[in-house]
Amino acid sequence: MRKVNYILLLLLIACSCLAQDSYRFRIVSYNVENLFDYQHDSLKNDHEFLPDATRHWDYNKYVKKLDDLGRVIIATGEWTPPALVGLCEVENERCLTDLTERSLLKEAGYRYTMTESPDQRGIDVALLYQREVFKPVSIKTYRVPPLTKEKNATRDILHVTGELPNRSLLDVFVCHLPSRSGGEKESEPYRLLAAGVLKQAVDSLLQERKKAQVVIMGDFNDYYNNRSVEEVVGAKPVTTLKANKQQLYHLLAAKEKALKDYGSYRYRGEWNSLDHLIVNGRLLRQKGSFHIIPSDDAFFVKADVFSADFLLEDDERYGGKLPFRTYAGMKYQGGYSDHLPIYADLVLKY
Repeated sequence: MRKVNYILLLLLIACSCLAQDSYRFRIVSYNVENLFDYQHDSLKNDHEFLPDATRHWDYNKYVKKLDDLGRVIIATGEWTPPALVGLCEVENERCLTDLTERSLLKEAGYRYTMTESPDQRGIDVALLYQREVFKPVSIKTYRVPPLTKEKNATRDILHVTGELPNRSLLDVFVCHLPSRSGGEKESEPYRLLAAGVLKQAVDSLLQERKKAQVVIMGDFNDYYNNRSVEEVVGAKPVTTLKANKQQLYHLLAAKEKALKDYGSYRYRGEWNSLDHLIVNGRLLRQKGSFHIIPSDDAFFVKADVFSADFLLEDDERYGGKLPFRTYAGMKYQGGYSDHLPIYADLVLKY
């Protein structure tokens, strides 16, 4: 009965969209905190996520994690599956198959693509998409070279070009830049290098296709005002919808700067965002058939952190709330992730 009701709901939404000749196109970026399966891959350093390892990661915890993530994704879409979901920290294709076909997402109709990076832990980035509104026509990956011989390889950058129902193309980049392991300043050069690879790919695209529509999402392991985002990628806060079509704009930077205790990630009692949504100016302009939905607040665009109560827990050390994590250190919490999802809404006119 629940399955029938869910299908009827999707049909009702689809009919409503067709009647209005438009569709709310929600994009989501989510670091899912170590989505590993429970079996060993001899080519990856996944030993801590095995049944006999310190974390005691097993089948039951894995299945619970999949259902939990499915619940988060549907809830972030306000009970309508988001059109696109960029994921960080996914081990392999099996995890995505199980997530899209055997979890609470199995009726949502998602398809996926992902990278196969040289990252030693085996974690990659992926894109879930609704094929009815986004049909991939090109899938590329960009390799970020190690900064030094001693530095471990990092995640590839995923670039998916998809056709929209209005026959235009949307280019989506999903990235997970090198971590801050070893210290923020010490590790910064590697993030700057990765951001440079991303920026070069985006600039080449914008030169090749003057009407390109670009979305960049993912975990940069840096904040909006760090050099990797602000200087190398060159993402500016949105201060007007009359934007330069080729310029890149950060959809949440203005809100992060203005609001206290706001962000997708909490570190030592302070909220900030390592996760970002960036678009080129063409998607801010309201004249096209595909563009960002303007907001009714002071921040110009409808974009936000999804911070539902069920995704939070009490911060016993610093007070307030923090993301309800799967693990706190090595202790199993049974939560969702140490990051919150972020999202933005566009309107697609047929």
